[in-house]
Amino acid sequence: MTEILVQAGPEGRISRAEQSTERIVEHPAWPLLKDAVEQIRPWQSKDGSIDFAAEGAPAVADAERAVARVSAAVGELSPLLPHDAAYHTALVTDLRRWADGGFAVPDFLDSLLAFQPAAHREDGLQHLVVFPMYTQNGNPDRNLEAVVLRMVWPDWLAELERTRYDNPLYCGITFEDFTSGYDTNSAVLFPETIAVREAPERFSWGGIFCDREAARFRRVTTAAVDILGLDLPDDIRELIADQERCQEAFVLWDMVHDRTHSHGDLPFDPFMIKQRQPFWMYGLEELRCDLTAFKEAVKLADDGFPQGRDVQYAVLFDRMFRFPVTGDRVRNYDGLGGQLLFAYLHQHDVVRWTDNKLHIDWDRAPQVTNQLCAEIEKLYRDGIDRPKIVHWFAGYELVASHLSPHPGSRWAKGPDALDLTQPPRKLVDDVLPDEFPLSMFYEALAKKLKNVIASTKGITASTPEGIAA
Repeated sequence: MTEILVQAGPEGRISRAEQSTERIVEHPAWPLLKDAVEQIRPWQSKDGSIDFAAEGAPAVADAERAVARVSAAVGELSPLLPHDAAYHTALVTDLRRWADGGFAVPDFLDSLLAFQPAAHREDGLQHLVVFPMYTQNGNPDRNLEAVVLRMVWPDWLAELERTRYDNPLYCGITFEDFTSGYDTNSAVLFPETIAVREAPERFSWGGIFCDREAARFRRVTTAAVDILGLDLPDDIRELIADQERCQEAFVLWDMVHDRTHSHGDLPFDPFMIKQRQPFWMYGLEELRCDLTAFKEAVKLADDGFPQGRDVQYAVLFDRMFRFPVTGDRVRNYDGLGGQLLFAYLHQHDVVRWTDNKLHIDWDRAPQVTNQLCAEIEKLYRDGIDRPKIVHWFAGYELVASHLSPHPGSRWAKGPDALDLTQPPRKLVDDVLPDEFPLSMFYEALAKKLKNVIASTKGITASTPEGIAA
């Protein structure tokens, strides 16, 4: 049951004693809310509106009743979550406004601004979130979604954020339960995915589901290690077998990765929002952030943080085994980053594929991985003094020095093969969907891991048979 609930203190923190001891998903109102949301979702168009003239559309009264059920369930659950009281009040208002407006394109800006999870980063704190939104790497439409989540903010992580890796907007989170948009590959809750009338001047939080990332990592890594015949040290085997330990690795990795987008020598907007650039530039940016997390993890391990060594393994294995063979080959910038890391380590004899088995030089891996990080950092530092198109070519040359471009690539032939009278954004049209195809090693691995990767859709820490393929 629940204890007596009080409002957050003057600093916005909710002590563990003040939290509900009841799981929100076990309250009778949660399945009612979830069922009402699932009823609404198929009625919605891509932009989140409901077209009552469309085939199979509901009567207006049916949609109004469904939204009323959502609001009623939120009202029942909200007293268990005093830290979200202002958000839930605004949410009910936004739901009613959507219904009163004839279910046009939804606008939940007011409730989005009222939702402030980063103001209450308390380990174990629950949140009930309802928004019309798309789920990144999941559902591309702005359907109504409901998710119950729990904050991951252990003392050791809070201290690192306070003293070494300031990131006041970052929220480590885990799933309790969710509607269909999260029964996908999505592992984030980002405010920019939510349907609003206008984007806020700045976002005040961002959440990453470390339980899904950890469970997916464990399943894919277990399969890859078996397929590749990789001999693992005992501490790595113990990591892969331990969901909680993997979650700690990912919540730290994500926190450092996230802040890196705005730190360092940056010749451009690191998030590249509303910019049109060749996808290898996105790939280099994501890899830079991961390798920075790796570099910091080496320092943390030397300083006695056990999570530091775990982050190193997580970065190496997720980047080398899962990223290159996940998704399609159309501008797959995360896949490209994984290919580049593997090729770099292979060409520096840290990774060897001999006698049909993969071997890793565990002693040299940190040094050589940090060496690649330094090369990317130099690319960025030099890029500050370059014109955009020159910087793009420099990025291409860095990638192409380790990965073979497609033989039909115009970019691989150099500047003379492109019409440089066009603005840079037009030259992106000359980039092939798969500028750097998979190597023979990855083509073979992709076939063997395909079903395993597909099986991670919707995975969480509580998925039955946790890491079985």
